[in-house]
Amino acid sequence: MLTQQLQDGRGSDRPSSSQPAEEPARQWRDVFWLFVFVIHLLAFGFVLFLLGMNRFGEVDRLKIDRFTNITNAAPAAGGGDAPPPELTEKFWPLYGAAGAVGTALAWAWLVLGSRTGLMMKVSVHILTTYLAVISVLCFWGEHFFWGVAFAVGAVLQFLYVMSVLDRFPFTMLVLQKSVKMVRDLPEVMRVAYAFLFIMLCWMALWSFGVSGIIASSMNDSITWWLLVIFSVSLFWTGAVLCNTVHVIVSGMVFLVLIHGDRSSASMPPKPLLKSLRFAVTTSFGSICYGSLFTAAIRTLRWEIRGIRSKIGSNECLLCCVDFLFHLVETLVRFFNKYAYVQIAVNGKGFNHSARDAWELFQSTGIEALVAYDCSGAVLLMGIILGGLVTGTCSGVWTWFRKSEEVLMVGSTAILMGMVLVGLAVVVVESAVTSIYICYAEDPSLIQRWDAEFFDQMSEALHQRLQYRSARARHILMSSRFDQRSDTPF
Repeated sequence: MLTQQLQDGRGSDRPSSSQPAEEPARQWRDVFWLFVFVIHLLAFGFVLFLLGMNRFGEVDRLKIDRFTNITNAAPAAGGGDAPPPELTEKFWPLYGAAGAVGTALAWAWLVLGSRTGLMMKVSVHILTTYLAVISVLCFWGEHFFWGVAFAVGAVLQFLYVMSVLDRFPFTMLVLQKSVKMVRDLPEVMRVAYAFLFIMLCWMALWSFGVSGIIASSMNDSITWWLLVIFSVSLFWTGAVLCNTVHVIVSGMVFLVLIHGDRSSASMPPKPLLKSLRFAVTTSFGSICYGSLFTAAIRTLRWEIRGIRSKIGSNECLLCCVDFLFHLVETLVRFFNKYAYVQIAVNGKGFNHSARDAWELFQSTGIEALVAYDCSGAVLLMGIILGGLVTGTCSGVWTWFRKSEEVLMVGSTAILMGMVLVGLAVVVVESAVTSIYICYAEDPSLIQRWDAEFFDQMSEALHQRLQYRSARARHILMSSRFDQRSDTPF
């Protein structure tokens, strides 16, 4: 047990001890993915620099256009002049505006969203309308693919919110208590600001290269494929930085809950620096590995759960959704966000940590409460809304400068905004995961921290277990009745 591992060393950390016991050295985990991520950063960074410089100040500065098999020199068939070539500096300021808007929204989350639930409620209620409005604008601009995509997103968002509306009171309770925990640890906010600055530095290089791609003479299909590839790279890099913050904050929150208070005599010296050191060294490979898959699997699981709860008596559709549900549940066993708490505390590999966390939840029944909680989905709505606002601001500016490229700039700016806001939101999500792990390990830790919250969680857990038990009995009785009705006299 995690709590036992930490509590065994309490006596040696008291002031009366002559020398505190040293923690055993941690082993490096998932080293292969650490090397993959570092090589990916170096390779993509070099390519982005070349693509940006090729159109910076003059056309085809590095003579790269000859490798694209695209002729930029062909004049118009009617003898007219060819359109003037574009340069990197025409599009780079547009991404600078996206970075500024995304940073402002991230700052607002850290200052306002981390202190009240207002921004979380706004995200839930406004996102569907915002998606619908963007869909209408895309149809108006005759961008039918994007119009359909945003319309489908608006419908899925509306259906999901309607399917989990009864869960929001408990979800907001968990988020408010997590905000309370983060508010009492101002040092974790400084960690978020530091990683936000690191992400902005990488985005400066990333947007420089992407601006060179958009300004290049390549045709649209090649340009879009390159944007997709570099967007996946940005997503992975942003997810790694977000989950690094997740590990650092989770380790700090877990220690506070274990030891009762951040000023307790049993607290290890410099706990934040220790969590930071482990996160960027021995556990960094596990973070890189988990960041590739966790977000996609979590999003798919939320959607399937929402649809599954509202299917009703359609047995054929229920059978198909159940198959997908059990498939995703199997993946969740090895890829879940609660693994980052285990990584922060004991330094295990990612899959081992994810499996241990899920088995802990299932053995204690806490999995029923975790499945009922929608805090991750609510925070994701805030991230998506932040990305859409960022993309809208850059898209509007692009429309007035070069309307043909508004989709390219706007879509990539959405991703930039989501990554920046995600770095702020992950602070609250880290507190949520740590609270659930501590409650599963030893409920008395939550009771000592907040007795009223402990009673509310215990009541919610009791109700969820009763609901699952009643549902299982109903399914069992229905299957027996069906078997009897099919048996001939």
